[in-house]
Amino acid sequence: MDAEVTLTVDGTRHQLPVDTRTTLLDLMRERLGNTSPKKGCDHGQCGACTVLLDGQRQLSCLALAVAHDGAEITTADGLAPAGELHPVQQAFLDNDAFQCGYCTPGQVCSAVGVLDEVSRGWPSHATADLTGEVELSHDEVAERMSGNLCRCAAYANIVPAVQQAGGAR
Repeated sequence: MDAEVTLTVDGTRHQLPVDTRTTLLDLMRERLGNTSPKKGCDHGQCGACTVLLDGQRQLSCLALAVAHDGAEITTADGLAPAGELHPVQQAFLDNDAFQCGYCTPGQVCSAVGVLDEVSRGWPSHATADLTGEVELSHDEVAERMSGNLCRCAAYANIVPAVQQAGGAR
Protein backbone atom coordinates (compact mmCIF):
# COMPACT_ATOMS: atom_id res chain seq x y z
CA MET A 1 0.00 0.00 0.00
CA ASP A 2 1.34 3.43 -0.94
CA ALA A 3 0.80 6.74 0.80
CA GLU A 4 1.76 10.26 -0.19
CA VAL A 5 4.30 11.91 2.11
CA THR A 6 5.94 15.30 2.18
CA LEU A 7 9.36 15.62 3.77
CA THR A 8 11.93 18.37 3.82
CA VAL A 9 15.41 16.87 3.68
CA ASP A 10 18.40 19.19 4.06
CA GLY A 11 16.22 22.14 3.11
CA THR A 12 14.66 20.60 0.00
CA ARG A 13 10.97 19.73 0.07
CA HIS A 14 9.97 16.39 -1.42
CA GLN A 15 6.45 15.10 -2.01
CA LEU A 16 6.22 11.51 -3.21
CA PRO A 17 4.29 8.29 -2.89
CA VAL A 18 5.96 5.65 -0.71
CA ASP A 19 5.21 2.11 0.30
CA THR A 20 3.94 2.39 3.89
CA ARG A 21 6.68 -0.02 4.99
CA THR A 22 9.48 2.27 3.77
CA THR A 23 11.87 3.59 6.39
CA LEU A 24 13.20 7.15 6.33
CA LEU A 25 16.66 5.71 5.72
CA ASP A 26 15.61 3.75 2.64
CA LEU A 27 13.54 6.67 1.35
CA MET A 28 16.47 9.07 1.63
CA ARG A 29 19.06 6.72 0.19
CA GLU A 30 17.07 4.91 -2.50
CA ARG A 31 14.47 7.45 -3.58
CA LEU A 32 16.10 10.82 -2.86
CA GLY A 33 19.72 9.85 -3.52
CA ASN A 34 20.88 11.23 -0.16
CA THR A 35 23.58 8.80 0.95
CA SER A 36 24.79 10.83 3.91
CA PRO A 37 22.98 8.62 6.45
CA LYS A 38 24.60 5.20 6.24
CA LYS A 39 22.92 1.82 6.39
CA GLY A 40 24.90 -0.04 9.01
CA CYS A 41 23.06 -2.67 11.00
CA ASP A 42 19.52 -1.75 9.83
CA HIS A 43 18.34 -2.70 13.33
CA GLY A 44 18.93 0.51 15.31
CA GLN A 45 22.02 -0.83 17.00
CA CYS A 46 24.89 1.09 15.38
CA GLY A 47 23.69 4.68 14.89
CA ALA A 48 25.21 5.07 11.42
CA CYS A 49 21.82 6.22 10.11
CA THR A 50 21.29 8.94 12.73
CA VAL A 51 19.67 12.13 11.41
CA LEU A 52 18.01 15.10 13.02
CA LEU A 53 14.25 14.69 12.72
CA ASP A 54 12.52 17.94 13.57
CA GLY A 55 15.71 18.86 15.43
CA GLN A 56 16.11 15.73 17.52
CA ARG A 57 18.31 12.68 17.02
CA GLN A 58 16.57 9.79 15.31
CA LEU A 59 17.67 6.44 13.96
CA SER A 60 16.30 6.67 10.44
CA CYS A 61 16.39 2.89 9.93
CA LEU A 62 13.73 2.51 12.63
CA ALA A 63 11.43 5.34 11.49
CA LEU A 64 8.72 4.74 8.93
CA ALA A 65 8.44 7.57 6.42
CA VAL A 66 4.64 7.68 6.59
CA ALA A 67 4.78 8.29 10.33
CA HIS A 68 6.75 11.50 9.75
CA ASP A 69 4.76 13.17 6.99
CA GLY A 70 5.58 16.88 7.04
CA ALA A 71 8.79 16.42 9.02
CA GLU A 72 12.05 18.28 8.54
CA ILE A 73 15.09 16.06 8.34
CA THR A 74 18.68 17.21 8.52
CA THR A 75 21.52 14.89 7.60
CA ALA A 76 25.22 15.56 8.12
CA ASP A 77 25.30 16.95 4.57
CA GLY A 78 22.66 19.54 5.41
CA LEU A 79 24.06 20.87 8.68
CA ALA A 80 25.90 23.80 7.09
CA PRO A 81 25.70 25.71 3.81
CA ALA A 82 27.58 24.16 0.89
CA GLY A 83 31.30 24.67 1.24
CA GLU A 84 31.12 25.42 4.97
CA LEU A 85 31.44 23.22 8.04
CA HIS A 86 29.09 23.05 11.00
CA PRO A 87 30.96 23.69 14.31
CA VAL A 88 30.63 19.99 15.17
CA GLN A 89 32.11 18.99 11.82
CA GLN A 90 34.97 21.47 12.38
CA ALA A 91 35.57 20.05 15.87
CA PHE A 92 35.68 16.51 14.46
CA LEU A 93 38.28 17.72 11.96
CA ASP A 94 40.29 19.59 14.62
CA ASN A 95 40.35 16.52 16.88
CA ASP A 96 40.98 13.92 14.18
CA ALA A 97 37.66 12.30 15.06
CA PHE A 98 36.90 11.41 11.44
CA GLN A 99 37.95 7.83 10.86
CA CYS A 100 36.92 5.63 7.93
CA GLY A 101 33.93 7.89 7.45
CA TYR A 102 31.23 5.26 7.51
CA CYS A 103 29.94 6.10 10.97
CA THR A 104 30.96 9.77 10.87
CA PRO A 105 27.73 11.28 9.45
CA GLY A 106 25.69 9.54 12.14
CA GLN A 107 28.21 10.51 14.80
CA VAL A 108 28.10 14.16 13.71
CA CYS A 109 24.29 14.28 13.68
CA SER A 110 24.17 12.58 17.06
CA ALA A 111 26.71 15.07 18.46
CA VAL A 112 24.61 18.00 17.23
CA GLY A 113 21.62 16.40 18.97
CA VAL A 114 23.65 15.83 22.14
CA LEU A 115 24.69 19.48 22.30
CA ASP A 116 21.08 20.57 21.84
CA GLU A 117 19.93 18.20 24.61
CA VAL A 118 22.63 19.53 26.95
CA SER A 119 21.75 23.16 26.15
CA ARG A 120 18.17 22.36 27.10
CA GLY A 121 19.35 20.86 30.39
CA TRP A 122 18.11 17.37 29.63
CA PRO A 123 19.89 14.92 31.96
CA SER A 124 21.29 11.58 30.88
CA HIS A 125 22.05 8.43 32.85
CA ALA A 126 25.53 9.86 33.50
CA THR A 127 24.41 13.29 34.74
CA ALA A 128 25.82 13.66 38.24
CA ASP A 129 23.61 16.50 39.47
CA LEU A 130 20.04 16.38 38.25
CA THR A 131 19.25 19.78 39.75
CA GLY A 132 22.19 21.69 38.25
CA GLU A 133 23.50 22.55 34.82
CA VAL A 134 24.52 19.58 32.67
CA GLU A 135 28.30 19.55 32.20
CA LEU A 136 29.94 18.16 29.08
CA SER A 137 32.21 15.82 31.02
CA HIS A 138 33.88 12.86 29.35
CA ASP A 139 31.36 10.49 30.97
CA GLU A 140 28.41 12.68 29.96
CA VAL A 141 29.47 12.82 26.30
CA ALA A 142 30.40 9.13 26.20
CA GLU A 143 27.03 8.13 27.66
CA ARG A 144 25.08 10.32 25.26
CA MET A 145 27.07 9.13 22.24
CA SER A 146 26.91 5.46 23.28
CA GLY A 147 24.23 4.70 20.69
CA ASN A 148 26.71 5.38 17.89
CA LEU A 149 29.25 2.67 17.30
CA CYS A 150 32.57 3.25 15.60
CA ARG A 151 34.11 0.14 14.15
CA CYS A 152 37.45 1.95 13.93
CA ALA A 153 37.34 2.49 17.72
CA ALA A 154 37.78 6.25 17.33
CA TYR A 155 35.94 7.03 20.53
CA ALA A 156 38.99 8.64 22.12
CA ASN A 157 38.85 11.50 19.61
CA ILE A 158 35.09 11.82 19.29
CA VAL A 159 34.51 12.82 22.91
CA PRO A 160 36.98 15.77 22.80
CA ALA A 161 35.44 16.85 19.50
CA VAL A 162 31.98 16.99 21.01
CA GLN A 163 33.35 18.80 24.06
CA GLN A 164 35.11 21.36 21.84
CA ALA A 165 31.98 21.97 19.79
CA GLY A 166 30.03 22.44 23.01
CA GLY A 167 32.57 24.88 24.38
CA ALA A 168 33.52 22.60 27.29
CA ARG A 169 36.78 23.21 29.06
